[in-house]
Amino acid sequence: MLNPLDYCSFCGKAKESVKKLIVGENVAICDICVTLCQELLETEPKSVAVEAEPSVQLDPVLVKEFLDQYVISQNNAKIILAVAVINHYKRINNVNTGIELDKSNIMIIGPTGTGKTLLARSLARYLDVPFAIADATSVTEAGYVGDDVESIIIRLLNNANGDVEKAQRGIIYIDEIDKIARKGESASITRDVSGEGVQQALLKLVEGTVCRVPPSGGRKHPSADMVEIDTKNILFIAGGAFVGLENIVQKRERGTSIGFGATMKSTSTAGIQSFIPDDIIRYGMIPEFIGRFPVAVALDNLTHEDFVSILTNSKNNLITQYQYLFRIDDVDLEFSPDGIDAIVDRAMASKTGARALQTEMERVLVPHMFQLARYKKHNFDRVLINRDVVNNPYSLMEATGEKT
Repeated sequence: MLNPLDYCSFCGKAKESVKKLIVGENVAICDICVTLCQELLETEPKSVAVEAEPSVQLDPVLVKEFLDQYVISQNNAKIILAVAVINHYKRINNVNTGIELDKSNIMIIGPTGTGKTLLARSLARYLDVPFAIADATSVTEAGYVGDDVESIIIRLLNNANGDVEKAQRGIIYIDEIDKIARKGESASITRDVSGEGVQQALLKLVEGTVCRVPPSGGRKHPSADMVEIDTKNILFIAGGAFVGLENIVQKRERGTSIGFGATMKSTSTAGIQSFIPDDIIRYGMIPEFIGRFPVAVALDNLTHEDFVSILTNSKNNLITQYQYLFRIDDVDLEFSPDGIDAIVDRAMASKTGARALQTEMERVLVPHMFQLARYKKHNFDRVLINRDVVNNPYSLMEATGEKT
């Protein structure tokens, strides 16, 4: 009976035809195969750790061009954001250079509906990284019932489909950050559930720390498995309306004129764009928190022309969306110039920013969308939205066009 260990397990040569046959417990290898393996190891090129090429070009000009498709106006803000986010990812990709680059988180200040969240979301879309939105008002200081600060990281991990490496290079947008400002400039002598205490709790998370979170989300449990997330390479973008900040700016720029012979300074018309970090501290944010957001940018109020561009020229604009909904029922939706102006005028009067445009579009178009099946049945093939229809959405026959 043949013994398998009398033959090389790799080339099948018998031990009599080779110089040496090395025998293990259940395997044998001859000297010829050993030599061949050694030559393969010596000739195999050594793998060099090469940083993977980014999937997108890290060029601020290209970032701004991408943002221009989604966000109308705000050119200065887009330039600052483009440079800041590219520098952040240069810092992440900076390996083995001996130069340590500091982390630069971003704070966006501006009235509601001017594009704060859309800017952050568009940046994440361009960079193709996980993105999570957290509401600062839902976060409470440790020791109170509510979401703790690490729940923000859980959302990012979930949006990265549990991939820790991808999550650690993602972007987190913390909305309504101004709502956690303390109520006054004096330090609180008690624990503040939703104000200064939350700012304190966010400090290490924003700066960079290793936190342990449950991989499947939900609340922590002592016996549950945890994954460690390092936040040092996560870009944090904080946004808030900071209502009333312009009053603090104007008061600072006017200065104080008290007493006989004091020179009265002219009334300042400075807006929120002229803010400095000290103004935000006076608003109620603690200095340590502001210091962790070295890049701060203020958004401009939207003009009438901006509203028209948002409605007609931005990518995935509302008019295109509603025209598609009408075309499903074989009805053309058209807007006259005076109809667009009327929608914009009503939206601007609401003082809620670009979000008011969808509110107005719904108000104007709901009566017609309700009747779309009937329009199709009676061969009405066109709905024209002009100023009269905007002011009286239920004047159906004036907007349906000619009967075919």
